[in-house]
Amino acid sequence: MDLQLRGKVALVTAASKGLGKATAWQFAREGAKVVISARSELVEKAAAEIANETGAEVLAVRADVTQPSDIERVINKTVERFGGLDILVTNAGGPPSGTFDETDLATWETAINLNLLSAVRLVKCALPHLRQSTAPAILTITSTSTKQPVKNLVLSNSIRLGVIGLTKTLSQELGKDQIRVNSILPCWTYTERVEELINARMAKTGQTKDVEIANINAAVPLGRMGRPEEFANVAVFLCSPAASFVNGVMLQVDGGLNAGTF
Repeated sequence: MDLQLRGKVALVTAASKGLGKATAWQFAREGAKVVISARSELVEKAAAEIANETGAEVLAVRADVTQPSDIERVINKTVERFGGLDILVTNAGGPPSGTFDETDLATWETAINLNLLSAVRLVKCALPHLRQSTAPAILTITSTSTKQPVKNLVLSNSIRLGVIGLTKTLSQELGKDQIRVNSILPCWTYTERVEELINARMAKTGQTKDVEIANINAAVPLGRMGRPEEFANVAVFLCSPAASFVNGVMLQVDGGLNAGTF
């Protein structure tokens, strides 16, 4: 299938590694012009890897999505380099693990800024440019924890629901501008973030990494964790003109882990 992404401009935040990097890589394979941002200097290395493998134009911008000035700079650099913006993928590192009793108010405020307000600010800054696109799309990366809370992840379980509410509302409000807004809900996909969560589980349970991984795999009907490229394939399709009548969807990419009907 031709996803009709050749020449489109896609911005993916938190894309120096993990799901963000995999998504940016797949956009590049489909012929899009790609902008990736992250706080770490790894973002330049990631951009070079993607460009070398795909031949696509890839721009790296060091930026912290908790800082409004950085968000404005990323959007401005995208438009300066490529003349516009067609696709925005809002992504950010996950908040710390922990229970409600273990999490203080300062940590709550930091996580809200990172995982909810970053998406709000990115959309605010990107909207004037998306409104000029012929095939605009916004994709928020959230989590299946919004449908089925994950033990020891009170911050993610709570705050990502706010992003879901934002996504659904925007899909209604921006439809008149032909801007599609969807969310993709990953679960256990083997990335650096999941390594962190596994280590946190090991610290609480005293189990080995192999045991914790086996426990996760056993909970997934397909019997394994996902691969970043499997997530990226779905994310890029949702953003593409090939999905032109898909709007307001919260799509799970979890191997069937969430047992709910909706």
